[in-house]
Amino acid sequence: MSTTIRYDYTAARKLISNDQWNGLHATLQAARDEAYDDIAIMHSGNIPAEKQPLDAGFINYPQGLLDEYAKDKKGSLLGRMIASGEMLKSELERLVVLGIGGSYMGMRAIYEALFDPYHNEQDRASRGNTPKLYFEGNNVDNDAILSLLSLLEKGCTDPKELLQRYGIIVISKSGGTLETAVAFRIFKSALENYYGADSAEAKKFIVPVTGEVGKLRDLSNLKGYPVTFPIPDGIGGRFSVLTAVGLLPAAALGVDIVAMLEGAAAMTKAVKEKPVDENPALSYVAVCHLMEKHKGMHTRILSTWGKKMEAIGLWYDQLLAESLGKEEKGAFPLTIVNTRDLHSRGQQHQEGIRDKMITNMIIENATKTALEIPSVPPEQDKDQLNKFAGKGMPEVMAAAIKGTNMAYDDVNRPTADLLIPNLDAHALGEIFQFFMLATVIEGRLIKINPYGQPGVEAYKQNMNAILSGKM
Repeated sequence: MSTTIRYDYTAARKLISNDQWNGLHATLQAARDEAYDDIAIMHSGNIPAEKQPLDAGFINYPQGLLDEYAKDKKGSLLGRMIASGEMLKSELERLVVLGIGGSYMGMRAIYEALFDPYHNEQDRASRGNTPKLYFEGNNVDNDAILSLLSLLEKGCTDPKELLQRYGIIVISKSGGTLETAVAFRIFKSALENYYGADSAEAKKFIVPVTGEVGKLRDLSNLKGYPVTFPIPDGIGGRFSVLTAVGLLPAAALGVDIVAMLEGAAAMTKAVKEKPVDENPALSYVAVCHLMEKHKGMHTRILSTWGKKMEAIGLWYDQLLAESLGKEEKGAFPLTIVNTRDLHSRGQQHQEGIRDKMITNMIIENATKTALEIPSVPPEQDKDQLNKFAGKGMPEVMAAAIKGTNMAYDDVNRPTADLLIPNLDAHALGEIFQFFMLATVIEGRLIKINPYGQPGVEAYKQNMNAILSGKM
């Protein structure tokens, strides 16, 4: 399948000279080629020191999963994820996903993008017979953990009843990340107390997603969990959304993960083959890079229109910050939700310091029936909305987007639009791969290794030392 999302940078392009735009093409294409060539270097086993770490495995991973699945529907990794997801979907009323950073943000983005915002409030039939979903292990917030434990304890009193069963997907490549490890110990203990420590259910309803070696893998082997899924070597956490990290919990909620991988594979092909002007990821990198280099726009705003894409933006915040925020370089990412944030940050964007490149992420077609503004008798038209009566909410949103872009354009504030015709699984796969490829290509362009996150390790080391009484 081809890609469906489009990148319209017409407004921003007016602030970039032809010499700047055309002068970047050869260097940008070379950065793209380097990013793709890194795959072979990674697999060669002879990685130069300047490229370490090198985690380019995410680039071809979606197509690899699809190819294996086409040959062996049941025995392939993707087939086993689909089967395990179906088991969790059909046998659990509640599913707790434990993970932090890249082990958490991707699935949260999938969930908020594709599911009703009140999913957990609906009865099982209205949810499409899928589990309620909860996230933990992404913080060390005592009260939040206690609240979820209390909810599970009060709502689950008979493990033989479907509507009172819950399970855990725990996600950690090493198993050593403290936030997730602590949460897993706590929730595992609660689950074992509920089903019985040595029961089949206590093993069946815990599904680890982890590396081939590490603390969580060792514990999984010791406990004898019947199903585990790998986080592949060569794919870093923030690039892992299209591995079992995101795909398994998505499958447990009935998401078409095959379509998601097809979207990602289509984007991978398009970015590899298309020239800059027709290439969404290369054009995006070009606009952002040139605005940063020549206009001092170091703040990169991802303006999501509507509530469903905020978590995609938060996922991207981590991706960009951890990948390029090194050696005192890298743009500062900030996700906003409009129209909500037009009433707060909008003032700064319109008249504040000129350090912001704004990318609008727009769903072109509403997923549900359009609500219309109702008409009321003239004497009740105190809010003076009768003049808008009959207009649908999508029409109001479109007017807000157009009006905001016009206001920014009038004062030479650069914007570009990432247009998504329909927010479905295929489009979401495209979006994830678009941002991951763009980030890696920009890293190669500015001579920053986009892989690894050495700065994040400092707080982990200090926290562990403090807890161990060594500091």
